[in-house]
Amino acid sequence: MRYNELWRILHDSGYAEGEAKAVTRMLLTDKYGMTTADMLCEEIEKYSDAHTLSEDVSALKAFTPVQYVVGKAWFCDRLFTVRPGCLIPRPETEELCRWVEEDYYPSAPAILDIGTGSGCIAATLALDIPGAKVDAWDISDEAIAIANDNIHSLMADVNVTRCDALNPPADVGKYDVIVSNPPYICDSERSGMEANVLEYEPPTALFVPDDDALLFYRAIAHYASLSLTPGGTLYFEINPLCHSEMCSMLDASGYVDVLIRNDQFGKKRFIKATKR
Repeated sequence: MRYNELWRILHDSGYAEGEAKAVTRMLLTDKYGMTTADMLCEEIEKYSDAHTLSEDVSALKAFTPVQYVVGKAWFCDRLFTVRPGCLIPRPETEELCRWVEEDYYPSAPAILDIGTGSGCIAATLALDIPGAKVDAWDISDEAIAIANDNIHSLMADVNVTRCDALNPPADVGKYDVIVSNPPYICDSERSGMEANVLEYEPPTALFVPDDDALLFYRAIAHYASLSLTPGGTLYFEINPLCHSEMCSMLDASGYVDVLIRNDQFGKKRFIKATKR
């Protein structure tokens, strides 16, 4: 089997043509180490046994995310291990890291990443901001194991602990930066989502009740109001549909200099607030 045959199999299974080609390239490059020239000229079986390739094709035809099939995802120019049980890192979230780095490089801040998942935010900030002291929380034991695998393989200095964002410790003045990409998709938005997200990625990392969309944001903002140093900053990835409510909540919680940034698609995706 060659590249053109494989992407056409996926296209016939329901993938759009561009997506089928992109997924095929990711599989062949990141799992089998094939170059573009290899894809055009070589049979895939030269790089993989037929059984493994058959399993991968079957998984992709069932719309398993290609990152889970490969076992890796790129984030800020680094490869992170991903498995079912942690959210797949998104390109948009890279912009959240870049905002923190832009504000704090090279001041060696104390940083907390709440809901670390794969550890992509925590590891990136630890590696890109010299001297940063980074802690990371998650409530999922599986996510913590994956995050620790990434932190170890990337040699990032991050301390990961199990902690519930809705029941945080009574810390005071411990961090200069708190950053979080918490669950923020309302249950009512499920119908508009792709099957490969709904059926495979952990729902606890994605969804919040329709009647309490700011559930995690309020809890984290309250914790940050105590645990941030004076002038410390809180960064969130947010649901663009809730940006006005987020601004109001942060204003009411006593934060100042509340700023919103758009993501690469022009959606109001990130928010920053400063502790008075």
